[in-house]
Amino acid sequence: MSELGLYVHFPWCVKKCPYCDFNSHPLRGSLDEAGYLDALLRDAEVALATVAPGSIDTVFFGGGTPSLFSPAAFARLLDALAPYLGASAEVTMEANPGTTEHHDFAGYLEAGINRLSLGAQSFDDRQLSRLGRVHHAADTIKAYRKARAAGFGNINLDLMYGLPQQTVAQALADLDQAFKLAPEHISWYQLTLEAKTEFARRPPRLPGETSIVRMEEEGHALLDTAGYRRYEISAYARQGAVCRHNINYWSFGDYVGIGAGAHGKLSSMAAGEVSVGRTTKPSQPRIYLADPTQTEKRAVAKQDLVFEFLMNALRMTEGVTLERFTERTGLLPAALAPDWTLQAARGLVRHDRVAATPLGLRHLDALLQCFLR
Repeated sequence: MSELGLYVHFPWCVKKCPYCDFNSHPLRGSLDEAGYLDALLRDAEVALATVAPGSIDTVFFGGGTPSLFSPAAFARLLDALAPYLGASAEVTMEANPGTTEHHDFAGYLEAGINRLSLGAQSFDDRQLSRLGRVHHAADTIKAYRKARAAGFGNINLDLMYGLPQQTVAQALADLDQAFKLAPEHISWYQLTLEAKTEFARRPPRLPGETSIVRMEEEGHALLDTAGYRRYEISAYARQGAVCRHNINYWSFGDYVGIGAGAHGKLSSMAAGEVSVGRTTKPSQPRIYLADPTQTEKRAVAKQDLVFEFLMNALRMTEGVTLERFTERTGLLPAALAPDWTLQAARGLVRHDRVAATPLGLRHLDALLQCFLR
């Protein structure tokens, strides 16, 4: 594989949001920043032992809330990772607008972070309260402006639609506010009720299907008019500002995962055969801290490769080439048949590449089920 990413997970947050199904744990007491950094460095030492110098193209610090950690912590981590990073590596940090007042954005930039992802979710304080967020709309605007003033030239804003009791006008108003800030990238995705979350146990009243369709159609039109090209089912970017880390992920590229609950994917070639493996770190921070090198490894069965590839690639509006499918699975395009031919006839996928049509994107979950064998 030519591209290689690194995902680093920070498992703590101020409080658990009722819609969140990520590996995040409310912080109780003080944050043991030094202890977790020690664990990450030990984890990285083992996980990157066979990685060639300069071969990591992208780094993504996700959570949880990475911005609970200080710029000094990231400087220490990125200094240790420096030998593995390419000269133009994209380094993203997720930040919660409710925690960024504690740290200096210039410090994060100086540490080596060159892309920021702010979890705005909404610019309506009533919605932020319903979502259990610890920030207000004014905090997002303030954090964004501080980041710009510090020198960040590549910023993403996370926004959700289909929120409890949300009207179409309110959803579009969130986009309008985002356009006024003019980030390079906007992630705009529908709120879904995930299993094992508070919202799943106590479902809020969500907009009806007709309203959701209007939000999607009118929102897509607004984003396009504002200069944001949709390149993934919920990702929109200005020219040259797509998230390289996620593009690698969605195109079935390789990435190393370190930190509590982090996942990774690594491929190898032996005797002309492509082998794909998944890695998982312990999700509970206390278990991870006890042995940060502990890693569960699982080989992806050959019969599962088609579905796992499509589950990622079909999220992108242009998908990938048939050649990329073969390169990253070791399978010939014929492995997609006969299901692919049938779905192409139904107008859900393209004939010339591994990509969904606009209709297929709208019904992506149902489309993927057709390839689950």
